[in-house]
Amino acid sequence: MTAELSTDVLRYAAFTSGHEGGNPAGVVLDASALDGPGMLAVAAEVGYSETAFVTVRDDERRRFSLRYYSPLAEVAFCGHATVATAVALAERIGPGPLLLDTRAGEIAVDTAVDGTGAVRATLTSVPTRSRPASDAEVDAALDRLGWAREDLDPELPPHVAFAGVEHLVLAAASRARLADLAYDFDGLAEVMRRHGWTTVHLVWREAPDRFHARDPFPVGGVVEDPATGAAAAAFGGYLRTIGLVRERTAFTVRQGEDMGRPSDLLVEVDPDGERVRVTGRAVPVGG
Repeated sequence: MTAELSTDVLRYAAFTSGHEGGNPAGVVLDASALDGPGMLAVAAEVGYSETAFVTVRDDERRRFSLRYYSPLAEVAFCGHATVATAVALAERIGPGPLLLDTRAGEIAVDTAVDGTGAVRATLTSVPTRSRPASDAEVDAALDRLGWAREDLDPELPPHVAFAGVEHLVLAAASRARLADLAYDFDGLAEVMRRHGWTTVHLVWREAPDRFHARDPFPVGGVVEDPATGAAAAAFGGYLRTIGLVRERTAFTVRQGEDMGRPSDLLVEVDPDGERVRVTGRAVPVGG
């Protein structure tokens, strides 16, 4: 069955406590009547970087099946839409643990009401992995970004990192380099499709426990994501792989600032584990 305009789409901004920031996501809590083309049509109409669709609900067991769509294609996993969906569910069935079955694997999410009365969601990623990016991969991406090798931080080497989907991780040597982002949209999309990357995760290290990030997402039809939970989880795994996580560590990722939609993602990494935890709030927004 294809989508109808009457499909009930909730709209939440994830990784923010206010309407002025965060990454908006569509949430459909009952998509049991929609097929793939129908979900894609709804996501395209909503126009956000992703819309999450609950295709199977079991409120009693608190287990749900999710699919994620950008305006152009299905995505195996999306962090900000997961947080948005978890908060929407918790507001309706009560806070507590949730289990989400996604195309990337099982995602556990803990939801709780914090001291401000807002619902906070912590997702636990699928097992992460990270490998050095090849020179050809890096050169192709830098060319489309308009960056040079000298723009990169030599202490944070380029990698391809995974936490449900793959992201190319490139660390800028300065905040000014990260802020100046004007890239070849179609050219970078072609490179990303060729290598199977969902976003390019551009980061700058302000301090050992604080990073700034930007995530071009042209393969989804979106210039940039203001908050990317999947990339934050993959980045946590990347830091563990390159040896920067030697004890249980928490750090923040500040994203969306250069877009005027500031977002804060809390990332927790265990040096002895494979998974990464990412925490954020989500708030309803207007259509």
